[in-house]
Amino acid sequence: MKFLLLFQDVVTETLKNDAKLSLKDKIMATVPDIAMTYAPKLIGAILVVWIGLKIINKIEKMVALAFEKAGLNESIRPFLSSLIIVSLKVFLLLSAAGIAGFKLDSLAAVLAGAVFAIGMALQGSLGNLAAGIMILIFKPYKVGDIVDIKGEVGKIVEVQIFNTVVKTFDNKLSIIPNGLAIGDIIVNMSEKDYVRVDLNVYMPYEEDFDYVAGIITDALRITPKVLKDPAPFVGIEAWESHSILLSVRPHCHIEDYWDVYYESYRNVTKAMAKNNIKVAYSEGVELGKIGK
Repeated sequence: MKFLLLFQDVVTETLKNDAKLSLKDKIMATVPDIAMTYAPKLIGAILVVWIGLKIINKIEKMVALAFEKAGLNESIRPFLSSLIIVSLKVFLLLSAAGIAGFKLDSLAAVLAGAVFAIGMALQGSLGNLAAGIMILIFKPYKVGDIVDIKGEVGKIVEVQIFNTVVKTFDNKLSIIPNGLAIGDIIVNMSEKDYVRVDLNVYMPYEEDFDYVAGIITDALRITPKVLKDPAPFVGIEAWESHSILLSVRPHCHIEDYWDVYYESYRNVTKAMAKNNIKVAYSEGVELGKIGK
């Protein structure tokens, strides 16, 4: 636009100064002046773009190598690399436009307005995006970990930019927005070699605790996948109206949690029935046998 206005001014001035020249001669007379004014700026802008693109290409390779050496998650490498390279190219083009003589004030205002509008429209998505980047960089969990996120307990099958996908133990896929995941307590049960399985068993008041605890411990020892070290623990948790509540705590590897959970209850029930340990039924205080 500035070029056209200058061209028009030069043509007008030339026409005033020499009305006898033909239109073609008058236009041709203005070309050298315009070329002398803008050619150096255009050449400079072109050189800046040409050299800048070569430098950015080298930076792209260096960034990819740096991400690889840093052990950054493969899912986020292309995104961060593209973000950096696109930002550099936009800055390069704006710099070249400034060298060529374009005023960047109005362009910058338009870009800022567009970015603000897009940001408001994608506010929730951008929050999940930022959370996804944090998860992939700081790794509070990774694919294959057993976690508890927002009450969803299961194995991480995929960590995406916007969502985390959890396969629960009842064989369902829970897709959790990363903003919710990172904004709440995350329980990662795969960070340790083993986990504790929390069980509760009722014992009648008339029974001897040491005797019953020994029966339960023996039942846990023959339960597959229960670890010997740490050894299972049995303790009194509470005195309730009809029975004593016992805490039973075997340990296992995380992938064996539910197998140990159900098999422990099964073996303890069989052991108590075999040793004629009675329980208080909820209908009253009378004691009855445990079914086999």
